[in-house]
Amino acid sequence: MNVALIIAGGSGRRMENEVPKQFLNVNDKPVIIYTLEAFQNHPDVDEIGVVCIEGWHEILHAYARQYRIGKLKWIVNGGENGQGSIRNGVYEAEKRYAPEDLILVHDAIRPMVSQEIISDCIIQCRQYGSAVVTVPCNTAMLRRTKQDSSGEVVPRDQLAMTQTPQAFPIGVLADAHRRALEKGITNSVASCTLMIELGETVHFSIGSETNIKLTTQDDLKIFKALLAVREKEL
Repeated sequence: MNVALIIAGGSGRRMENEVPKQFLNVNDKPVIIYTLEAFQNHPDVDEIGVVCIEGWHEILHAYARQYRIGKLKWIVNGGENGQGSIRNGVYEAEKRYAPEDLILVHDAIRPMVSQEIISDCIIQCRQYGSAVVTVPCNTAMLRRTKQDSSGEVVPRDQLAMTQTPQAFPIGVLADAHRRALEKGITNSVASCTLMIELGETVHFSIGSETNIKLTTQDDLKIFKALLAVREKEL
């Protein structure tokens, strides 16, 4: 079984909006619904769980009914930070599914994830035991030596820019979160960084520059432009 875990536990302060960014309406549809539809429509995704900001569960259930997201089976509260939110979702998944089932951890605010990205993530995880969606770093990278200056180049061919989904067997990821707590690791920014901080190696799968994360108002403008292009292609 392949389970999508959508992380929607953040408040989105950088978007400067009272509504959490995952629930903002874009072209009369909430951002999170675009994301859920990607996994709803994928034939190899069996069920969906969501880690949701407290107070928005019923709204999400209502949206899921309205937009026919039938694979959504459960919702849990977010945690104290990103790692805590993922942990809450992974622990809930551990109760519901077998250890060898795959969990695809995905940001609710990456609504342009493609079917090809999801497929390759599943394939690579089945083959290698993990899959982290990445894209090559195609710009000059400098290490910040002071707040507003640099004297060091970081070779970009040594870097990979991570996206989501990030997939692991449920048992493996649940165990990693327990080990992290034992070691005092409490604020890792993603599943891949958590694994690496625990001394593990992760395998890459294909990403895309269009698989954007909606963090700022500029990101929303790019998202709307991508939607317009997609509409013309249909």
